[in-house]
Amino acid sequence: MIAALITELGPWSWWILGLVFLGLEIVIPGVFLLWIGLAAIVVGALSIPLWGTAFWGWQVQLLIFAVLAVAMAVLGRRLTASSAESDQPMLNRRVEGLVGRTATLEEPIVDGKGRIRLDDTTWIVQGPDLPAGAKVRITTAKAGGLTVERA
Repeated sequence: MIAALITELGPWSWWILGLVFLGLEIVIPGVFLLWIGLAAIVVGALSIPLWGTAFWGWQVQLLIFAVLAVAMAVLGRRLTASSAESDQPMLNRRVEGLVGRTATLEEPIVDGKGRIRLDDTTWIVQGPDLPAGAKVRITTAKAGGLTVERA
């Protein structure tokens, strides 16, 4: 059934497949199906003049499609990766962006543990024992807390 449909549609079967992949890219965004869809459209464009030749069998078409899909995905990855730099590199790494900031101890550091308030958040800090109200500078940041020193 599918082979008969492909034979009946001819080169347009690749165009339809390409448009299906491009439509799926809209529904399932990820910029991956875009390259596969473009590869199918290129094979469809190549199929128009080559369709009746003995050389242009389904095996050759499928092989060219596979090679183009991989090549376009790799090329597309390189193109999109170069534009991925941000003017705010710490935007999604909030904890790492706190390093270097100064704050006032809200609770004293006793036995190496205390608390500071930065903006609207209270953070657990580790560092030398200091009284409440002391100025501290954040030296390192990890998911478990912040390490501070006297400012």
